[in-house]
Amino acid sequence: MSDVSSVVPRAALPRPEIFNTVSTSGLGVVEQPLGLWERLLGLAVVRKTFLLVLIALVWELYGRWLGNSLLFPTFGETASAFLTGLVSGELVRSAWFSIKLLLQGYVIGLLLAAAFTALASATRIGADLLETLTSMFNPLPSIALLPLAMIWFGLGNPSIIFVLVHAVLWSVALNTHGGFRAVSPTWRMVGQNYGLSKVGYVVRILIPGAFPSILTGLKIGWAFAWRTLIAAELVFGASGGDGGLGWYIFQHKNQLDIPSVFAGLLTVIIFGLVVENVVFRMIERSTVQRWGMQT
Repeated sequence: MSDVSSVVPRAALPRPEIFNTVSTSGLGVVEQPLGLWERLLGLAVVRKTFLLVLIALVWELYGRWLGNSLLFPTFGETASAFLTGLVSGELVRSAWFSIKLLLQGYVIGLLLAAAFTALASATRIGADLLETLTSMFNPLPSIALLPLAMIWFGLGNPSIIFVLVHAVLWSVALNTHGGFRAVSPTWRMVGQNYGLSKVGYVVRILIPGAFPSILTGLKIGWAFAWRTLIAAELVFGASGGDGGLGWYIFQHKNQLDIPSVFAGLLTVIIFGLVVENVVFRMIERSTVQRWGMQT
């Protein structure tokens, strides 16, 4: 009988010298349950609420230190004016008037942005047209077009809607087109290999792949539109006896009711917080985070 070492390869023979026994008696617990404070700090809503409370506290202390409500009312005075406007219904009517105008301009802007993006994705001329128009009009402040809009459309809501469309259109179209161009070539080849139709290719490949950029454009467009609306209402005033939050702020400024002016500004801020942290946050969770494209 031949020797085992001559039959079994040397690399396959056991080598006990390279195995070490590690003692785990000195190791502590790797995972421990988080305490209540750590769990609370892990919630974004708790952290943001704490920051808002801190800002309100600083606001109150500065207002008390200044001691002049005509210059800077305290947070308590502003909150009191805010509640008074809610109870009387004046602030609610103004906010609803602004929201209706904003939605009209925002939807029209989105539809036009979709049309421009579709044209840019279909032809080179369309892409050149979108890039040229975007470079021309995107840097142009929307409020600068209000005098022309008042000449073209008269003293009414169409003038404000026109500047809102301008505020939304270019940012949404630019981000959407950029997102389409940045879709991974692998995704594109997958869609082509599956034999998707043009509509299916756009719906199942391009839009999901570009949705982070699209969502960014939607946020920028909404922010531009909201700021433009308030500024336009400050300049334009009321239409047909009704006015939005900008007119509410302007009217109470003329009456030297500065706490109500701050209450109008606080309403603008609250609406912005709700849209950003509730509406767009829900869209993010149900789309890009669910798809694993964003943490």
